[in-house]
Formats: sequence, C-alpha cells, structure tokens
Amino acid sequence: MSETKTGIHAPAGAGHRLPTNVKPTHYDLTVRTDLDKLTFDGFVKIDLDVEEPTDTFVLNITELDVGDVSIRSDTINADQTAVSRSFDAEKERGTFVFPTKFPAASKVQLKLAFEGTLKPSMMGYYVSKGKGEGAKRYTLTQFEPTAARRAFPCWDEPLLKATFAVTMVSDADTVNLSNMPAESEVVYSPSRPEEDQSDAVTWLSKKLSTSEAGAKKWKITRFQTTPPMSTYIVAYANGHFGYIEDSYTSPLSGTVRPLRIYAAPELLPQAQFALDVKRKVLPLYEQVFDIEFPLPKLDTLVAEDFDSGAMENWGLITGRTVAFLVDPEKADISAKKQVAETQSHEVAHMWFGNITTMAWWDNLYLNEGFATLMGEVIILDRIFPEWKVHSAFITGQLARAWSLDAKLSSHPVEVECPDANMINQIFDALSYSKAASILRMLSSYVGEEKFLKGVSIYLKRHLYANSVTKDLWDGIAAATGVDVPNMMDNWVKKVGYPVVAVTETKDGIHVRQDRFLETGPADPKDNETIWTIPLNVISVSKNGDATIDKQVVLQDREATIPIDTSKPFKLNAGTVGFYRVLYSPERLDSIGKEAIKADSIFSLEDRIGIVLDALALSRAGFMKVSSALQLIQTLRNEPEYIVWESIASNLSEIGSTWWEHLDVVDKLNELRRELFSPLVKRLGYEYSDSESVDTHELRTLAIGQASVAGDQEVIKELSGRFAHYMKTGDDSRIPPDLEYATYRTAVNNGGRAEWEAVKNIVEKPKNPASGVNAMRVLGQTADMDLARATFDYILNDARDQDLFYYFMGLQRNYKTRRFVSSAFKEHYQTFDKRLAGNFGMSYLVRFSFQGFSSYKDLQETEDFFKDKDTSKYDMTLRQTLDTIRARAAWVERSTDDISAWLEKRQKGSKF
Repeated sequence: MSETKTGIHAPAGAGHRLPTNVKPTHYDLTVRTDLDKLTFDGFVKIDLDVEEPTDTFVLNITELDVGDVSIRSDTINADQTAVSRSFDAEKERGTFVFPTKFPAASKVQLKLAFEGTLKPSMMGYYVSKGKGEGAKRYTLTQFEPTAARRAFPCWDEPLLKATFAVTMVSDADTVNLSNMPAESEVVYSPSRPEEDQSDAVTWLSKKLSTSEAGAKKWKITRFQTTPPMSTYIVAYANGHFGYIEDSYTSPLSGTVRPLRIYAAPELLPQAQFALDVKRKVLPLYEQVFDIEFPLPKLDTLVAEDFDSGAMENWGLITGRTVAFLVDPEKADISAKKQVAETQSHEVAHMWFGNITTMAWWDNLYLNEGFATLMGEVIILDRIFPEWKVHSAFITGQLARAWSLDAKLSSHPVEVECPDANMINQIFDALSYSKAASILRMLSSYVGEEKFLKGVSIYLKRHLYANSVTKDLWDGIAAATGVDVPNMMDNWVKKVGYPVVAVTETKDGIHVRQDRFLETGPADPKDNETIWTIPLNVISVSKNGDATIDKQVVLQDREATIPIDTSKPFKLNAGTVGFYRVLYSPERLDSIGKEAIKADSIFSLEDRIGIVLDALALSRAGFMKVSSALQLIQTLRNEPEYIVWESIASNLSEIGSTWWEHLDVVDKLNELRRELFSPLVKRLGYEYSDSESVDTHELRTLAIGQASVAGDQEVIKELSGRFAHYMKTGDDSRIPPDLEYATYRTAVNNGGRAEWEAVKNIVEKPKNPASGVNAMRVLGQTADMDLARATFDYILNDARDQDLFYYFMGLQRNYKTRRFVSSAFKEHYQTFDKRLAGNFGMSYLVRFSFQGFSSYKDLQETEDFFKDKDTSKYDMTLRQTLDTIRARAAWVERSTDDISAWLEKRQKGSKF
C-alpha cells in the first residue's frame, strides 16, 4: 500500500482524517479532577504551525463540553475569540472559525476550555474503583487508539506528534501521575494566589467561588515536558495510590532511573514480580537497540477496571490487575508468565510505538508485532530460558494467527483504516500474532543478530518520528543486504497464507503453494497471491548429521527440489515459517515415527508444528482426521509439555466441534483419558520447586485434561480437595496451578453449594489469577438453574472488563452453549449500550456463537444480526460466522471418518 493510500499524505480533511492546514507542536494541558462530583475540567493551549493560510481550525473533540475558545499568533499578540463553532459527532471533531486568516509559516496558540464527566467507560479519562467496602475511587486514562479526544481537544492522530506539558489539579490528599516526573507540586491557597502566577492557579482562582475555595484543598502538580509524542500515549491518573520502587542502571550511559509500580496500597505486595521483570528487561532493550530509554522514569499503574490487558503509555504503563499482579507466596506458572509477557511487551513499546511510531493505524503491526516478538520471545528468553518461550510461541501466537488468517474474512496485516470503528477492530491476532510470526520468520532467514541490527538502524533513523513498512524493510536491508520487500511485502500486504503441498518424485520433491483456507481448497479468485517462502528444509547429510538448508526459497507457484527422500526430511524446520505443509499420509506417518526417536533430527518445535498442521489440514479436508489422530497415537510417549499442549488443544477442538454428537464425544473422552490419565498417575498432584517447569506444566495439563474427559479418580481427588476448602476455609490442598481444574471440577460435578463457593472467590479472590479462574468456571455447571444464576450475575454484578471470562466459561460448557447464545440475544440491547465504544462487545459476540457447528445455527446467527448495527464489531462477526461455517463443513465431511477411527481404536489394542 502506498503512502498516499495509507492517508499519510491524504488530502486535507479526507474521510475521517483531519485537515493538514496546521500542525500541533506543543500542548500545555491543565486538568482538574473532582473525585466527589465525578467531573473533570480544564483548558489546553496548543501551539500550532500554520502550513497553509487559514482562519479555520478543525480538531478532534467528542463527549466534552467546550467553553471559551480563543487564539493568538506571533504576529498579533492579542486574543481573538472564535466567531463560529460547530461539532460533528460522527467524525468526532470540532471546527472553529476566527476573524483573522493566519498566513502560512506563522505560529499560533489555540486555547480551549473544556469539561467532562468521569464515567466507568474504560476509555478516555475515566473512573475506576477497587473491590470491597471502603474502596476508593480513582481515575486514569486510556487513549489508544482514538480516545484522547474524549479527555481534551486535540489533533488525535499518531502522525501529529507534539510535546506535552501536563498540569493536574486534584484533591490535596491524592497522588497525581503522568508520563513525566513532577517538576513542582503545591497546595493551592485561595488567600495567596498572587504567590504563584501560573496559568493553573489563575484559572483555578477564577473557577472557585469563595465557598468552594474553602471547602476543599486543591493540589496543583506540574509535570516535566515530554519529548515529541502521539496523543494516544499521553497518560495521567489521580487517586490514593501507593507504590513500590526499584531502579536500573543504563548500560549505555550509567544513568540510574527510578522504576515504580503504583496501585491501591493493599495490592502492592503482589506487584513485586512485575517490578523485577521491568528492572531486568530495560537494560536488555537498551543493549539490543543501542538506544537509551529516553525518559527520566518508568512507572506502571495497576487498575481494577481496564478494557484491554495493558497499555504502553510512555513513562506510565497501565493495565488490569491480572496483567501485573501475582501472589508472592503461591504463584502458578501461567500467572507469572502472563505478568512477565505483559510487562516486557509494554516496555518494548517504549521503543516500538513510542519513540518510533507508525504514521497511521494501517501500520499498527509495526508497534504490536514487534512488541509481541521482542517482548514475549527474544527478550523474555534471556531472562527465563527455562520457559522455552520460542517453542511456546508456536502453540500460542503462531497457532492463534494461523487460525484467524485461515478465514476468508481475514485481513492483511497492513490494512486500510478509514475510521475509528475499523481502527478499533484491528487490535487482533493479525496485528499482534501474525505480524510477530512473519517477523520471526524473517529473523530466522537473515539471522537474529543481523535482524536486530537492522531493527536498531530502523529505530535510529526515525527517532521521535513516524514510519511506514518501507522504513523497516530499509533498516533490515541495510544490515543484511537482503531484498526484504521482495520477500516480505506479500506477507504484510496480502491476506492469508499458503499451504505447501509436497509430492515425492524419483529425484526429490515437488512443492506447490496455494492459499490455505479452513474450509478447503481456495477458489481461483482467492488463490492469486504467490508468497516468497523460506522452506527451511531439514534433512540428513551424507555423513548422517542433521542439516537445515535456509537458502531454499519458493518464489513461484511450483518448484522441484533435489533431496534424498529415502532418508528423513521435513520442510519448515523449527516451525518458523508462516505456512502449512501437506505431506502424503505415508510421509506424515514416517515423520511422526522419526520424531519419537531419541536421536531424531526433528526438534521440539518440529514436533509441535506437525501436530498443529495435521489437525488444521484435516479440518480443511486436505487429509483425513484419522491421519491426525494416528499421528497423536504415534506421539503418545512424548516427553515435552508443549507438544502435549498441542495434542490437548487438537483433541479439545475436535470434541468442541462434534459437541452435539455424543457418541463421538464419549469415545474421544475415552481416548483423552487413555492419553492423559497415565501422566497423572506418573506425576501425581504435588508440585516441587526443584522440578522442571516442563514437569510442572505437564502435570497441570494432564490433570485438567483427565478431569474434563471424565476420569473418575481425578474428579474424586479434585472434588475432595475443594470440599476440604469449603469445610475449613483452608485452600492449602489446592495448588495455584490446579485452581482452575479444581474449581471447574467442583462446579461441574457439584451443586449450588460449590457454585456459591466459587462465586465467593470471584468476589473476594486472594489474587487476580484466582479471581479469573473462578470467573471462567462459574458457567461450567451442569445445572441449568445455576447457569441462569451465572447469567444473572453477569447482568447485575460482573465488571465490564470481566464479562468475556463468564461468557467463555458458558460457551466452553457443552450443556450451556445454546443457553449463553440465547441469553445474549435476549439481552443484546443491554450489552450493546453497556459496552458502547470499547472492545468488549466483540468478545461477547465471539463467545456467544463461535461454538456452533451446524448450517442451521449459521443461518440463525446471520438472521439475528441482520437488523443490528454491527459496525463496531463487524470484523469479529464475519470471522465468527466463518468459524461456524468451517465447523459445519468439517462435521459434514469427517463424521464418518472420525467415528470409524474411534470405533476401530476402541475395538483394537489400547495405548
């Protein structure tokens, strides 16, 4: 996509883009927060460079009451007031016309007064509150992608960088936070305003009546001016926060910078792990990028109401409790991983996104793909090598991206974003996971060291500026000499990805690429893209050693590759490529048998890849489901947790698709018991600090899978542990890693007493991870009266940020899957109003319907949404409908095959 099409040089006022007649250079923003009245007000002075002669100024404003508006210029040192003003609610902008036309190259300062209401909206400047009696209100911002305009009038586009000087006025006993450190803080004295002649004091003196001035003590905090930055990473907060503190020393300059985590005081004991991670990753980022972190401090603020996971505001990272808090005494591995990934991901954004920012939202992946790859893999691996994050990336990010990009309703990584509705919807697995996956593929091809050198070049060329895809390719090309656009452009600019079919010949292999779709072979109109594919062929050399040829690249539709097929070989070594590989059933069986050998040439990552490919290809009709199941049988003695995780997810996907075919589900559960119950017997229920992380996680997986599959011994054990907790209040027999499996087993096999006990955990969790586990299983009941009670809780008591956890639980429970869909339909208007403007509605749409597997359900779902305004979640809806369509086709195509294989396995020898 050219720069013109991205809107970087769009005509003035085109579509939802602002006119380019002026450019902001500096904001002086004063905001007063009234936590008692739940209001905020203030004023902003915006320095502007006039690019074209104009008397008209158009900027972004929404849900604000705008007061006095005036302007002065460098040529006319007197205020002029606007002669007219108008507001466009749809485009979220205000237009102000002044009596003077200001010439090009002049400088003006626009001043606007504003006020707004603090709502629990989780966007703009909003209010939150802790849990429990006595919890106090506090406020914070969430501006990404287009909500800064809800907090103050501004030019709310990422390309329009400016510096910001923020002043906060607040209750004297609260804490003010912003991107930069405070440079001054004074308590306002109405009797001596002349001692401080700042704009904030002058403004406050005029705002306060005599009675108001004495009724409350106000504090004025002025923060240092930021470097040039985009509006979406401006941040401020006010409340009764406490903090814990550490520091790190820059390896580049020796500068010592303070690091803090702010939260409600009672939450701080659980924040130490996140602080430790932040302290460890910052110097690594500086070394890798050869660019020092440019701000004087880096804070993190933990919020109890937060729409997404976390947000990379420059100098003031924000996020939900589960993203940053873990129990210091009893933290399960998955909770620690989530916190470490989140903290490292957000710190990566301090460079990717904050120093160097995409020019427009169509290049969001330049922020999110890099933060995912750098933060959750490359950097995290240097701190926690025992977590095997490179392997885990395949089952997490790569698999997630593969799944979404296999749909006709997918979109390119670089996608046009004409308006706010579209921008909000591209924060998905393509901007994050696919982008990270194709960058990982590029890194593998050119070598990680050269890749990171190229990234450093890219960042240095665009410090405090904006960039597009070409800029990144130029940086990596400078470090590697590779024609990066030739290799990468189709991966970024085209929708979908290929399946490479391998046909063996007498001289080697013949390979052919076609677009992979979950519904089967693509029609010619959907199969036009030719990708440049690094095939990464692993084979056996003449002396018997494993060798990987990274230079074999498929650039055409078909090619022939000489290789000795009498010896083991495989494409996509290490599963670093973003494509599927289709072998003959005989070759797949051969690869599986080679993979289980102690001296196999195939790595852990290879084994994960073949399992994931097998199910996806069988789902799409390229091979039989029985072949995928046979591969799982071959790998039944696999030692590594991450491969078992792939096996478990595949079996769960099959069961969830055939959920209304009870004979298939029953036999599949028997297979799952025979696979996982022996692991439970071998590993037991007790965790040890001395055991490997792999053993730790394999135990958790095996117990969870065995309980879901109906292993009565496991169900009895977990139910007994929960019964002990209910009787005594002592949860010491429930290890943190088994909380989810234990809660689920108790609710699914118990009655109202167990359900009430789990609901109590939801309301008073000992840590965020426990609370989330409880939310996810509250809907896992077999009692429909309790299912209705769960939905009543959703309607009346659940926090907006947590709704999707409850929906997820009800959707994963086969007994309540239809109920949650019907209940969502019944209360659609309630949710649509409740979640207006944030990301939540798309999650509810997905979890209410994606579990269906019939064409009848597909039609009924389409019919329901026909008369609804779906503009804010249209992409998710289309993807959900595609999911139902693919599942229905799979059931229609493969029921006989899967039934026959399960029947044959049941009658034959068991494994």
